Parts: sequence; structure tokens; C-alpha cells
Amino acid sequence: MTGGAVSARREKLTWSPEELDAMTTEELLRTYKRTGNEELKWPLVMRYAGLVKTIALQVRGVYSSFAQVDDIINEGLLTLAGAVDKFDPDKGIKFETYVSKRIRGAVIDLARRQDWVPRSVRRKARDIDQASGELFAELGRYPTDQEMADRLGVSQGQYQEDLASSSMCNVLSLDALFEDRELNGGAELPDSSQDGRPEDAMLQQELLDTLTKAVASLRENEQTVISLYYHKNLSMKEIAQVMEVSEPRISQLHSRAIQKLKLYMNQYLTGRK
Repeated sequence: MTGGAVSARREKLTWSPEELDAMTTEELLRTYKRTGNEELKWPLVMRYAGLVKTIALQVRGVYSSFAQVDDIINEGLLTLAGAVDKFDPDKGIKFETYVSKRIRGAVIDLARRQDWVPRSVRRKARDIDQASGELFAELGRYPTDQEMADRLGVSQGQYQEDLASSSMCNVLSLDALFEDRELNGGAELPDSSQDGRPEDAMLQQELLDTLTKAVASLRENEQTVISLYYHKNLSMKEIAQVMEVSEPRISQLHSRAIQKLKLYMNQYLTGRK
């Protein structure tokens, strides 16, 4: 009998709850990847239920009428279960980083499927997009709030209110702009089923460098909101508490930052065509 056969024969098939609790996440993940034993999968998934809830509450906080938190959590857990199967621990990527991106992506997909955005909000978001694009081309810089308000024919206060209400629309449209490349945390993570190609790695690094420059071009308070929201997974309410301003103000900063990133990245992507 070969050594591999002996090893396979000796591989544990069942674990007590105490044994599962005693295993580190890395041990649990590697054992599951090695054995494919479904008994290990859901204990691993449930270790990240808190992360799923955090992201669900965070994204739900961008627009209060989007879905029930339980629906978002269920979607996130299913995505997490699939991510466990696709994750390759030998790629040198942290599992937490890998799954948080995919959970966020699943939530955005859920928002698209539900088509929950009111028509009036969608129209205002479209008008803001068009006005900001025109002014950016004319001025060669990001337009101010007053310049945007003047172009749209509304007061600055009304523009800021409309900007805040269109926050989630901006997240969805930025995600579409990247065509499934992920904003939060930098470069797109490679799928374990794909062989990495040098040209793909170069393009991805170029995209990351450009996005880094785009974020650096934001105002300091806008950079802070982006960092806390996408990197620290804080909700709008939590960010408001950290920055000691109102939630509507955080929504304005978030939406303005995303709008600027869209302009910057659209210019980059258009230039590549």
C-alpha cells in the first residue's frame, strides 16, 4: 500500500464540536480543501457570519429602503459557502479579504436584481452623472457643489440632498464601470480555477495604480469615508460617529467621492479603448 493510500485511510471523517472549535480557521479551511468533507464546510462558513452581517448592515445603511437585512445576510452566507469552495489557500491571499469582496459583490448583485431604486432617484442620479461629466470635460477638474447646482438649476442644498440620496446608485454604476473588477481593497483577486497570465497581472496592476491615484486626488474627508467604508467595513452611521458629523453629511461625502472616482476611472478606461 502506498504512503498516499495510508494517509487517505487515516484521514479523519468525523469531528466532534469540541474538535472543530479547537481548530484554527486556517486548519479548518485546509482540512476542508484537502478532504472535501461537507461536515467542515458550514462550521467554517458560520465563523464568518459576523462579517456577513457587518457588510449587510453597512450596505443597507447606504440606502434605507434596500432589502431586509435578513435577505442580505442569507445572500451573503450562500456567497460565502461558494467562496470556500473556490478559495485557494496557496495563492497567498487572506481568506477574510477574499470573502469580504465577494460578499459585497453579492449584495450589489442583489440590489440590481431587486431593481429597488425609485425612478425619481434614478433620474436625479443620471442627471448628476451627466452634469458632472460635462463640467469635468469643460473645466479639466472636478466641479464644485455650487457649479454642479448651477448646471442642474437647483440650489446647492438641494443638490447635496439629491447627491446623498443617489449614493447607492453611484456604487452600482461604479461597479458596472469596472465590469466586475472590485473597488474595495485594490486589485481583483484571481480565481483559483484560472491560470494567472502575465498580461492580466500587468493590466490589473495598472488598474490598481490608477485607482490609487484617483483616491489620492480626493479631499481628505472623502478619502476617510472611502477608507472607513470599503476597507474597515463601517456603516454610514458608524462613520458619522467616528467623524463626528451627521449621517446625511457622510452620505454626501461618500456619493461625491464615488462620483469623482467614476469620472477619474471612466477617463482612464476610455483612454484604453
